[in-house]
Amino acid sequence: MSAESLFAALARRDAGAPVLSDGVRTWTAGETLVAAGAFGERLRGRQCLAILADNGPVWVIADLAALAAGVAQVPLPAFFSPVQLAHVIAQAGVDAVLTDQPERIEALGTGFVHLGDWQGLAWMVRQVPAVALPAGTAKVSFTSGSTGSPKGVCLSADGLLDTATAVAERLGDLPIDRHLAVLPLGLLLENVAGIYAPLLRGAEVVLPPLATLGWRGMAGFDPAQLQQAVAAHTADSVILVPELLKAWSLYLAATQGRAPASLAYVAVGGARVDAGPLAAARAAGIPAYQGYGLTECGSVVALNRPGDDSDDVGRPLGHVRIREADGEIVIAARAFLGYLGGDTPSGAGEFATGDLGHIDANGHLHLDGRRKNLLITSFGRNVAPEWVEAALLAQPAVAQAVVAGEARPWLSALLVPAPGAGDAALAAAVASANATLPDYARIGGWLAVPPFTLATGQATGNGRPMRAAILDHHGSALDILYASKETSDAVL
Repeated sequence: MSAESLFAALARRDAGAPVLSDGVRTWTAGETLVAAGAFGERLRGRQCLAILADNGPVWVIADLAALAAGVAQVPLPAFFSPVQLAHVIAQAGVDAVLTDQPERIEALGTGFVHLGDWQGLAWMVRQVPAVALPAGTAKVSFTSGSTGSPKGVCLSADGLLDTATAVAERLGDLPIDRHLAVLPLGLLLENVAGIYAPLLRGAEVVLPPLATLGWRGMAGFDPAQLQQAVAAHTADSVILVPELLKAWSLYLAATQGRAPASLAYVAVGGARVDAGPLAAARAAGIPAYQGYGLTECGSVVALNRPGDDSDDVGRPLGHVRIREADGEIVIAARAFLGYLGGDTPSGAGEFATGDLGHIDANGHLHLDGRRKNLLITSFGRNVAPEWVEAALLAQPAVAQAVVAGEARPWLSALLVPAPGAGDAALAAAVASANATLPDYARIGGWLAVPPFTLATGQATGNGRPMRAAILDHHGSALDILYASKETSDAVL
């Protein structure tokens, strides 16, 4: 499936049909195609466009224009630091930027000149030598990962549209006519599954400013605003990361509310979700279904849905081939062209994910943790910390959790309490989680710690804890925890 299919889908619609909206202005199919063509003219002769802007229809139109013009596009996450932004711009050879934050680009000192505005966003350009990108690169997605320097993943237009088409087909019979973009468009998951897939299936995409959806930057997330936004826009679908799903579910439980009846499907991805939080969400009217994906595979790889759902990450989509190799998941897809300045995929187009897992008899994919995160206790038991963390995060009192225990006799946990939860609530939560785990995977001791955030260097932009940084920061406290318990046991 090529990028032309996306524009063909738009062209087949009535020219006056609503396609993109920010809650104030609606862009029709005809207006969207005309605007994308006009911006495409600005891109003539450019090699790489970066977009640093809040969610909105103009972001999407510029992205579509770059696809049509064959110009590589780099989404710049707003949460990147100045050093990270400068790194991305240099690595990708960015020579044009569209932004609502021109002062941030100017402050980088990378030579961009502000030549005016387009649709309310600043148009900035510079002259730099071309950077060699893999042939066919349509998007360079930089992931913050677990280290400071973002890694650029080069992706093909055909592969990205393969993913979007597979998502649209997987959910094709569900009543989804309006998708509300809740995640930042700088994240590939929303860009592909929340923009391309709905446009392919003829749905309208609503893209209000992120602040109106509950995003508060370093201050966290307000689920009450998400509830109001879903209701106000009568959204049929949204995509969430697990932390947002949990916050919304707890809000509804506390207020004895229910999610708006318009919702037909809520996809949850970015990290493993235990069955408990999914059940709690559904009890509150949130039709939440877990999926799995990777940037290198063009985002979504597997997805649960009504009528085909289980305690796993779902059935693989039709555009990928998945196999196991020594317990690790290996995926073949067309999207991945290689890392910027680094390795390219094998001739078979396969990508070793680093995720441990297996396919069950029903064809569903189960994840068992990350190979590099695997803990081996001093008793020789292998434990995937993600498994134990999922059990802990299923408890309402636990907001974030990281499990430790490499070469130790028992596992420990660093726990961030949910608002209002004290030590007694955390102790009860650990006991409840332990009751679902075998003895070798139970938590033998824990510490209550401050939140893992982007500001402290302990979380990525989408809230995923950065394990190495967290364990390093709390290493001394964990040593004391283990020593104190060993002393206590010795006295007993």
